[in-house]
Amino acid sequence: MGSSERLFNRQRTLHDILGAGLVADVVLWRRKNLTVGILLITLAAWVVFERSGYTLLSLVSNVLLLLIVVLFLWAKSAAILNRPATPLPELHISEEMVNEMGNFIRTRVNDLFSVSQDIALGKDSRLFLKVTVYIWLISVVGGLTDFLTLACTSLFIVLTVPAIYERYEDYIDRYIMGGYRTLCKLYVKINEEYVGRVQNWIMEKKKLS
Repeated sequence: MGSSERLFNRQRTLHDILGAGLVADVVLWRRKNLTVGILLITLAAWVVFERSGYTLLSLVSNVLLLLIVVLFLWAKSAAILNRPATPLPELHISEEMVNEMGNFIRTRVNDLFSVSQDIALGKDSRLFLKVTVYIWLISVVGGLTDFLTLACTSLFIVLTVPAIYERYEDYIDRYIMGGYRTLCKLYVKINEEYVGRVQNWIMEKKKLS
């Protein structure tokens, strides 16, 4: 499928648009174990918070307290019984992961600042209307559900919809572009049959007056 048949006439692949890094790999299931792990942790967190009544602070505090107590008692008992120490994995965040996330966050924050500046200076009325509509929709959705459910649902959508789109990209683009052409033809037809008549009627009224 040519670039003219792609959504927004894009030249790059979805993986490139998402940054072609770790974030893109996770979102598009190039690293399935990591993606599945994030989804399972998200689902478990939602169940725990929704069903148990825990808050994030109380849950993290209790888990850390239990972990520290268990590890401390295990290490003391191992020293008393002359057994090997607690086998702990090496915990660290790689520099590559930090750089990828840092670049991704920096780019998005700069884009947000640029949009905010354009709106504050009144440079783009269309952009102002779009942002206003988006914020209003977020307000409506936020009134229908709580933040935790919204965050978990959003993360689930982010980790599934792009991957499904990439897999069936040709079919989705073809149907969407076909629907877009149909709407354009309908718009032209309505404009010619109704809007044109109204404009002609207004012009006639002006001539008579």
